[in-house]
Parts: sequence; C-alpha cells; structure tokens
Amino acid sequence: MKDLATRNLDNMTPSEFEAYLPELFENGGGKISEDPRFVNFFHSNPNCAALVRDLETIAEQARSLFEPTEEPSDNVWSNIANKLKDEPRVEE
Repeated sequence: MKDLATRNLDNMTPSEFEAYLPELFENGGGKISEDPRFVNFFHSNPNCAALVRDLETIAEQARSLFEPTEEPSDNVWSNIANKLKDEPRVEE
C-alpha cells in the first residue's frame, strides 16, 4: 500500500487521503470507517469520514447484487408444473 504504513495519518490532508481510497477499498478487509488508524483523521475531517461511509454503503449494496438469492421452494415448482398441465396445449 503506497507509503501509508509510514505516513503520519493524523496530519494527512483530505486530498492525500482520497489518493489512498481506491487502494484502501481494494485491499481493506473490513470497513475503513472502523479502522483505528483513521480515528483522529476522521475526527478532524468529518467530510472524509462521511465520504468513506457513503462509499462503504455503495460497495455493500453493489456486493449484495451478486449474492445468490434463495431458490423457490418445491411448492412453487409444483404449482407451476400443475398450472402447465392444466392449460390447454396450443398447436402452432
């Protein structure tokens, strides 16, 4: 991660922090907003804290789009099959 390990995070400017954001989101295992390294920075820069929370919400919502949904129950499939049996066949 660039030079974040050696940076004094408390004295970082918002624009410097924003330069790290893509990498933080890519490599971060948890929520950046909960990372203890940024507590003082977020306290001093509430706009950056809000930006991170917004981006975390967007990322969470995007991930949920790819999560598998539950398969319909067997009853649903049985009802569909029964309806198809009951419908008259249409000849082409």
